[in-house]
Amino acid sequence: MIDKICLVKDLTETEGASGFEENVVDIIKNYGKDFLFESDSLKNAYLGDLSSPLIMLDSHTDEVGFIVRFIDENGLISILNLGAIVPFQIGSNVVKVRGKDGKYYEGVISSKPIHFMEKEELNRAPEIEDIKIDMGGYSREELLKLGIGPGSPVVPATKFSFNEEKKIYRSKAFDNRLGCAASILLMEKLKENGLDEKVVAAFASQEEVGGRGAEITARKVNPKYAIVFEGSPSDDYFVEAYKEQCKINGGPQIRHYDGSYISDELLISFAIKAAEKLNINIQHAVRKGSGTNAGIIHRSNLGVRCLVVGIPSRYIHSFVGYSSLTDLENSVDLAFEVIKQILIYEEGENV
Repeated sequence: MIDKICLVKDLTETEGASGFEENVVDIIKNYGKDFLFESDSLKNAYLGDLSSPLIMLDSHTDEVGFIVRFIDENGLISILNLGAIVPFQIGSNVVKVRGKDGKYYEGVISSKPIHFMEKEELNRAPEIEDIKIDMGGYSREELLKLGIGPGSPVVPATKFSFNEEKKIYRSKAFDNRLGCAASILLMEKLKENGLDEKVVAAFASQEEVGGRGAEITARKVNPKYAIVFEGSPSDDYFVEAYKEQCKINGGPQIRHYDGSYISDELLISFAIKAAEKLNINIQHAVRKGSGTNAGIIHRSNLGVRCLVVGIPSRYIHSFVGYSSLTDLENSVDLAFEVIKQILIYEEGENV
């Protein structure tokens, strides 16, 4: 049986900015060793038999990060975003920059001391072009010799921890390594119950820069149904209680609508029935904007029925956040029951 703590630790601590997800793919291959494994040129990965799947589990492997633009004469590194991350949230944090042979080197996002700031700087949020990475004494020439230069990926250097008493994870990249963990755990549970034959877990690259990987996985798997796991942003610290739609330890989030997708009513009904059977709480979300891979998957091929299951996570798209083991477990159990209902429904349709 897979150790859930080790699984989330391994997935979240590893490096995988958009377009540079190879380390995440290696971890998926290792934990999914009991399944057929395949990957493609976009660094998408697949667990399961691709010959005739009915259901696809979707999650994405990339995390928000940065890419190197250039190195200045002082050895400071200029960067651009890979995905949506707010510049004023990142100053003075430790990052990892990839050099040649895949080795990552630690540096610090530079922060101008208040002693040298003009008055107008104190009230102005920095732009990404203002931000540099200081590698701690390396010259421009030394960094270039290490293979650090234009095009090198950069990710947070956050370490994982787990509070046993509260069952709370603290790490980076919950969006969406929690989804990857859920897919792996669900495939294991399906196999134990002899229900994995018609299910493929697809791990898509480059979601944070436009859902590019899912365009390929949806066509390759060609499912009739998809369950999309997401690390969904917890809002309980930012809105009034009656507006909450995603709270840690509040249960899996079922998304009815966002900027990319309107949910399938049949699968919503299956999710509600599953929650009632399991006696777990679910949270219902109608999001004004944003989106998930469901936005791409549901329009693929001749149309795919999609259900988005969100695992609540505080402070996503930043350097560190919190999430709950209980929410992860309940999301897996909920999706398992939904799959059982899909299989029963399909049997009835084919009679």
